[in-house]
Amino acid sequence: MATVTLKGNPVSTSGDLPEVGSTIPGFTLVRGDLSDASLDDYAGKRKIINIVPSLDTPVCAAQARHFNEAAASIDNAVVLVISADLPFAQQRFCSTEGIDNLEALSTFRSPEFGRDWGIRLTEGPLEGLNARAVIVTDDTDRVVHSQLVPEIGQEPDYDAALAALEG
Repeated sequence: MATVTLKGNPVSTSGDLPEVGSTIPGFTLVRGDLSDASLDDYAGKRKIINIVPSLDTPVCAAQARHFNEAAASIDNAVVLVISADLPFAQQRFCSTEGIDNLEALSTFRSPEFGRDWGIRLTEGPLEGLNARAVIVTDDTDRVVHSQLVPEIGQEPDYDAALAALEG
């Protein structure tokens, strides 16, 4: 179990984020058209897995916008933004913000995602949502960068994630 903070108050997670060198767990999440998306759908691609509590917050929105801009110049990679928002809200956010270089996926049918990835918040006002995290993998799903953002209200280290992708 890891601990992050929300406005300085400690909050526990369901486990530990996948570490550098490990292979990420599989997943089945929901696309904007309500179809399933699984890890297998992105086989052979490098991945930035951008996990946020909700796109309906300023920090999460900024994080999605930042990775969307970066994704425009990345080859053989996919950028996923994963949140608990309903797919309809994710689509509306992406459309309104002009986000078209990343894929938004919802955990609304897959609460086990947060548990399996060690990021489900187990207490506090955001209990049940996922902590803020960024994982970068190579094309074999091996983790090359892993950051559990220590304060939920802060943005991740974009430079480190993008450097790891290029690494």
